[in-house]
Amino acid sequence: MTASTDFNSPVTSPPISDVVIDARRLTKRFQGMTAVSEMSLTVRRQEMVGLIGPNGAGKTTMFNLIAGSLQPTSGELWISGREVSREAPEKRIGHGLARTFQIPKPFAEMTVLENLMVGGQKQQGEGLFANFLNIKMVRDQERHLLEKARHLLDFVTLSHLEHQPARVLSGGQRKLLELARVLMADPDVILLDEPAAGVNPALLEVIIERVFQLNAQGKSILLIEHNMDMVSRLCSRVVAMALGSLLAEGTPADVSANPVVIEAYLGGTA
Repeated sequence: MTASTDFNSPVTSPPISDVVIDARRLTKRFQGMTAVSEMSLTVRRQEMVGLIGPNGAGKTTMFNLIAGSLQPTSGELWISGREVSREAPEKRIGHGLARTFQIPKPFAEMTVLENLMVGGQKQQGEGLFANFLNIKMVRDQERHLLEKARHLLDFVTLSHLEHQPARVLSGGQRKLLELARVLMADPDVILLDEPAAGVNPALLEVIIERVFQLNAQGKSILLIEHNMDMVSRLCSRVVAMALGSLLAEGTPADVSANPVVIEAYLGGTA
């Protein structure tokens, strides 16, 4: 097995220009337990890739390594040509990477519209002096954010609920709100964490359609999902994990029919 990359070793060459996520031999250990081992994964510009695997496969840890909520024990992560292995999540947003969560947690007592507006980046009104020295700039930016938030609420079919507190939303509506809030940051790359979980069939169709539209607009998407029908409809390529490592990679049809993948999902020895 190839040795893990040491953070103290020279940085290797950046990925080719159309690769927006390039994870190279990422390893994550927790107090002696290896959750992800020598795992590599790429996502190209405007590609939709599914990350699948049985429970305990290491998908969520891998996802968190890419999003920045965890740092790897070893290995490299490149986002749009930048090496970001040790950067915080907010830095990665600046590089065009944003994520949703499996269980959305909106600000329950804030309105749906207010939940979106807090997702705006680099808001001048958050600074003390700008509110006194450049009131017009702050107001113009807030007006732009309001227009953008309302446009995104319309995109995710939640306009009719903009003045309602977020606590009234169903599970599927919270997923849509989470997606819209991510879009407030204008990401180029979106990490979707189980968008189908707990969503009724009607709203799931809305989510799938909106993800298709985002991809058509140029967004690259990495998707963790157990719903293989959704993965097959959305993704051109699937990466399967088991026991923290790469198990198989290919088209959804090829991976779904792979005996090693089937065995891993059924609990056999992969």
